[in-house]
Amino acid sequence: MKIYEWINERVDISSIKKIALKKRVPIFYGTIWYYLGGVSLFLFMIQVFTGILLVLYYQPGAETAYESVKFIISRVEFGWLIREVHSWSANLFILFVFFHMFTVFFAKAYRKPREMTWISGMILLLLSLGFGFSGYLLPWNELAYFATKVGSDIAGAIPIIGDFALRLLRSGDEVSGATLTRFYGIHTALLPGIFTVMLGLHLILVQVQGMSVPPEIEKIPEKERKSIPFFPDFALQDAMAWLIVLNIIALLAVFFPWELGPKADPLASAPAGIRPEWYFMFMFQTLKYIPAHVLFIEGELFGILLFSIGGFIWFMVPFLDKKAHEGIRTPFWTWFGILLIIYMIVFTAWGYLT
Repeated sequence: MKIYEWINERVDISSIKKIALKKRVPIFYGTIWYYLGGVSLFLFMIQVFTGILLVLYYQPGAETAYESVKFIISRVEFGWLIREVHSWSANLFILFVFFHMFTVFFAKAYRKPREMTWISGMILLLLSLGFGFSGYLLPWNELAYFATKVGSDIAGAIPIIGDFALRLLRSGDEVSGATLTRFYGIHTALLPGIFTVMLGLHLILVQVQGMSVPPEIEKIPEKERKSIPFFPDFALQDAMAWLIVLNIIALLAVFFPWELGPKADPLASAPAGIRPEWYFMFMFQTLKYIPAHVLFIEGELFGILLFSIGGFIWFMVPFLDKKAHEGIRTPFWTWFGILLIIYMIVFTAWGYLT
């Protein structure tokens, strides 16, 4: 108690406590979706913790990266477990961010005054994909090398800035040890710094604006809505969800380990059936089936333009779905979201089955 009083006299914890206790969580048919944001945050925390432990032994470089990862999983005590937890939590992190994004979309939680919350969340999604792409190369194995080569080739197809983007990513004309070092810096310094700032902004917006409810629930007078305190009621339930997710990660790490595979050899030919990570698969599969030329545009460039336009529309949904600000659900945007989910699932599954 004396420690609490000493700190409270200097930073006024009691005022923060009052704000925390004042926050309430709406209780309705969609309350379960509120856990997705918290689970995403928890998975990011696991990423940071396990990533720091891996950095203690990892050595970036074409001659040292693969060997250091091999040393971690074979010689460092519980090193294999830390790597597996890092890998599985990375995939689950992106999965839950996607879940969170779509539940926010269908709940119309991007309507006024939460446009900035949606935009900050979309930026966090893009940064999460950046984490996945940059981290994939770090083990410097065969699959990671050629997947990065294909991914950076796609970036190089962008008009005007393609050559610059390609060299910026690869730190040269080809994927090499310099590329690995650059990806390491991006993955462990640049992206975490930007992500932390954006995450802080996102959490502040959520705290200030409160938790959104669907339009039909918002029409009910606030006094008649059921709710529970965020602290300690919802926070304890959130912690239980975190514990369940942690157990799932542990089971996946033990029973479904990620194989390291052979070391990357830039002089070797690409292995058959090379594929990107699952969260890029629907885009990769789409590009495979676009003709070499669409009218006067190269097929790959046409696909990139389509994805860019689609991403921009999705990013600007709060400003395009004007009826949502009036509490009206428009069938067009509902079906837009449903068809997008179907497209992503079908093309991802197709990519793995063909």
